[in-house]
Parts: sequence; C-alpha cells; structure tokens
Amino acid sequence: MVPPPIIIIFSIVKIIASIFMLFIFGFNLSQKVEINFFPGSLDAALKEAELTNKLVYVDCQTSWCAPCRREHPLLMKLSKNKAVKLIGLNYKDNINNAKKFINELGNPYSQILIDQYGTLAVEFGAYGVPETFLINQDKIIVKKFVGPINQQIIDEIKLIIK
Repeated sequence: MVPPPIIIIFSIVKIIASIFMLFIFGFNLSQKVEINFFPGSLDAALKEAELTNKLVYVDCQTSWCAPCRREHPLLMKLSKNKAVKLIGLNYKDNINNAKKFINELGNPYSQILIDQYGTLAVEFGAYGVPETFLINQDKIIVKKFVGPINQQIIDEIKLIIK
C-alpha cells in the first residue's frame, strides 16, 4: 500500500528540518569558546564607570534577533553620548554571525562580550533578547528594559544620565 502524498511531504520536510537543525547546532558546539569578542571585560568596564562617573549600558543582543537589528540605529546614536558606556553582551550566537552583524550595522559598543551559553545573561536576570541594563557607578542595576528600545526609552535613559 502506498502512503498518502501528505505523509510523504511531511516526512521529507521533517528530515530536512532535522538536518538543518543538526547543521546549525553542530557548528555552535564545535567552536572554540572565546571570552571576549573585543578586548576587555565587564568587570573592567564597571570599574571604569566607577572611576569616570559614567553609567554602563549593557545590551543583551544577538545577530539572529530581528528586534535587535531594528533597535541598532538608536544604539549607534546613543553611543555618541559620553556620559554612558555601551557594552554588548552577545547572547548564544555564532561568533562569525556576530562579527558580520557588527560589520554590517556598525559598532556602538566599547566592547562586546561573548555569552555563548547564556550564563552571563542569566546572572543579570535576562529572559531573552534584546534586554538592556543600566548600571551605575556603584555597580547597581538602576533600570532594566525588556524588549527592543525605542525613542521614548532613549529619552528616559537621557533623563537618568543627567
């Protein structure tokens, strides 16, 4: 007995999807773990913020996140404000995709930390991407923004900076 065409199509799609997922996750697991995308560490950035009286803006983002791409032009503008230091926290991303993302859209960050397994984001209390944390000189999170930032949030950040 010949199976109905819908079962054949479903089986083919399932096999292709499984191969695709294996291909994607297989590359991520085999990569050498890198601590920093760019030189520096969160501790060093927070220490600098403490000494220079700056706020630190930690942005949990990733190249595969569509809202992260949409908010990126606002981050580029915010990076020009000298009263805040922007740090990227690259969440569960492929390092090559992360580099391509920054090369394509520009780099608003003073440094980008790799969080390949999501452990640093969890320590901050992040649930996903994008999420943003404003940290003061005393290393206290003064504000958390869940989801992509918009102009209203940028205006709120500017008020907090003052």
